[in-house]
Amino acid sequence: GDMMTFHIKVKDDRLENIKFKTFGCGAAIAVSSIVSEMATGKTLDEAMKITPRLVADELEGLPKNKFHCSNLGAQALHKAIEDYLGKKNSSKEGKTVTTELKSEEEHCYCPYCDEDIGEAQSPYCQACKATIIFCPECGQPLSPDAKTCSHCGAEIKG
Repeated sequence: GDMMTFHIKVKDDRLENIKFKTFGCGAAIAVSSIVSEMATGKTLDEAMKITPRLVADELEGLPKNKFHCSNLGAQALHKAIEDYLGKKNSSKEGKTVTTELKSEEEHCYCPYCDEDIGEAQSPYCQACKATIIFCPECGQPLSPDAKTCSHCGAEIKG
């Protein structure tokens, strides 16, 4: 899977500098870049409010099979900030903190029988034969009565 390493420098509770190393597809690299641009200069609290949806919107959308990259980018930033805050008590401000986050292999589970349906977006579950509806934003399977996606928070219409 993709791997993102964020290096953050904090001064006066603001992200003064963010650098990254990313191993992965072009979408993962673009996400790392835009997350670092979005967060630089923000307070730690403001940066913690950066969501996968905001990242995807800033990139003017991502293909649904690449939405996990925006999840990984936001999570990696949040993890770097959490690591910094955890180490803050034992070190002075201005210290650089490095955090690495790897994506886990994607799996989809049937909302009816909870069986693994793999990465493929099959229109029906192999185990229970139920028709499966997928989120138009992140591509994850949805419960038939879902009004919002539990994975990305997208509003489900229709």
